[in-house]
Amino acid sequence: MLNENRVIVAMSGGVDSSVAAALLKEKGFDVIGVTMKTWGFMEVGGAPKFESGCCSLDAIYDAKNVADALGISHYTIDFTKAFENTVIENFVSEYLNGRTPNPCVLCNRKIKWEELLLKADSLDAKYVATGHYAKVYYDEIINRFCLQASKNKKDQSYALWGLSQQSLSRTIFPLGDLTKPEVRKLAERYNLKTAHKSESQEICFVADNNYERFLRERIPQTIDDLPEGDFIFEGKKIGRHKGIPFYTVGQRKGLGISVGTPLYVKEINKETNSIILSEKDQLNQSYLEASDINYVSRSELNPEEKYKVKIRYNDSGSGAEIVSIAENYIKIKFDKPKSAVTPGQSVVLYDSHNLVVAGGIIEKGS
Repeated sequence: MLNENRVIVAMSGGVDSSVAAALLKEKGFDVIGVTMKTWGFMEVGGAPKFESGCCSLDAIYDAKNVADALGISHYTIDFTKAFENTVIENFVSEYLNGRTPNPCVLCNRKIKWEELLLKADSLDAKYVATGHYAKVYYDEIINRFCLQASKNKKDQSYALWGLSQQSLSRTIFPLGDLTKPEVRKLAERYNLKTAHKSESQEICFVADNNYERFLRERIPQTIDDLPEGDFIFEGKKIGRHKGIPFYTVGQRKGLGISVGTPLYVKEINKETNSIILSEKDQLNQSYLEASDINYVSRSELNPEEKYKVKIRYNDSGSGAEIVSIAENYIKIKFDKPKSAVTPGQSVVLYDSHNLVVAGGIIEKGS
């Protein structure tokens, strides 16, 4: 039996995970801080003048500084190979196939939980904890661990839909009922170095937010060999694109097309190597199909029930109903048409209690 009083805290060097560790220490847990090294600027490029943010030397030092201040053990563990094989390879593959991936979802499921739980086993720790703004609890009636959205605007449950029941059973979210200002005040109270540290808004391993630069440096020969293709608007060819990995559904900037009205990417067709453009109102779609379904707070979806559906991280959510369900597949209909349904992104379904019922990967909209 693993030690139920011992918890590993994933410490990124930011204020959220720092306060999560402090709160657990205050509650009497035997806390071990772990910073996961998943990539380096030398490998992914796009480095700012001074390394900062997740996985940088500064982040590792900040996490260690906080651990020392709290009087807890701290380890830096190299997960770069697992991250490379799982997250970065998927990221590159999805863009090459004309899709827009969400690497945070895959990283949470495969690295921050599955890999970290293996480390927890080796350290005789029953639980792992992170600084995510979300809630987890056990429902005795349905014999299931439930994932619930945090009530504040920093809720991060959208990116956690891939977690298994096994992972949730060993998870603690100390910040679930807190707001960001409250967390910063707690960090001040604990006198933590990270109290006023800013947070990154971009994908961690693309620090400059330049996906084209990342792909060109990552797979230069593949990118150099990419064929150009047609931009299609209202059934007619109106220009040439430089390769489908460099575009995403809903994109307006950087198209290099002028027809007197703003145009957006509506669809990316890898088979014909063409990109369909439209005006903004034509981005709206009523249906969504998704695969890779993970049932979280419930073991199934109820076709008679209405759900709130999010199709991107900053989405406020829209009413929707289930049209059809099959193994590892769902089709939903929005109450009102939704703009820019993007293949490769995540769709997450919430019930009336803000529980994450299920999530999946968007295949297409219509």
